[in-house]
Amino acid sequence: MTSFARYPSLVDRAVLITGGATGIGETLVREFVAQGAKVGFVDIAREAGQALAKELAGSKHAPMFVETDITDIAALERAIGSVRERFGPITALLNNAANDQRHKIEDTTPEYWDQAVAVNLKHQFFAARNVAEDMKKAGGGSIVNFGSVSWKLKQGGMPVYTTSKSAVQGLTRSLARDFGPFNIRVNTLVPGWVMTEKQIRLWLTEEGKADIARGQCINRQLMPQHIAHMAMFLAADDSAMCTAQDFIVDGGWT
Repeated sequence: MTSFARYPSLVDRAVLITGGATGIGETLVREFVAQGAKVGFVDIAREAGQALAKELAGSKHAPMFVETDITDIAALERAIGSVRERFGPITALLNNAANDQRHKIEDTTPEYWDQAVAVNLKHQFFAARNVAEDMKKAGGGSIVNFGSVSWKLKQGGMPVYTTSKSAVQGLTRSLARDFGPFNIRVNTLVPGWVMTEKQIRLWLTEEGKADIARGQCINRQLMPQHIAHMAMFLAADDSAMCTAQDFIVDGGWT
């Protein structure tokens, strides 16, 4: 039977997860709650977020869900404030929220470009800036920005998404330098093609399965739990000297 690590430093730690109601984010919420962390999560998906919070209400620390449109920065900052008010200073941030909607170059309007950048990149900066003040006062913390292997693989058919995700790694490295003197670590977690319900329902085809088989060194389905296990390591004190790095979890595709 497979067993996984327990992280004592995550017990009672206030953790903020964006996009936590479904997909990878839902698994992040479940796994951090199981570690004994105080988890606040934001998402635009009201019903899914409320259902997840209700399901986990009997945990050591019941998670807090705040319905939030992360592209509205003022709303995002209010939500972070609500989580802080309930759980105290936030010392781990998982910038997970994104939308890998497919879109053609010829159909990409200036308005769509701005909206997609807001969903996939902009909020990561403002969430990090907000919680950094908590982390400075606490003597340190961990920020995990979620990237993607899509741009590394030269994947077409979603240019704003791939552009945004490539920029995440630049954001991580600049924040790591600026926040480093305060013992705040900033890393990028780079998932491969994770088999969430959404991915299977909308995008996975027989051709896609063949691409995975050819590309990954380990020809198994990459699951949300694999991403969460890396995220917990990066949020815990075990990764104390890891910063400004890319942690790729893709079965060896890139």
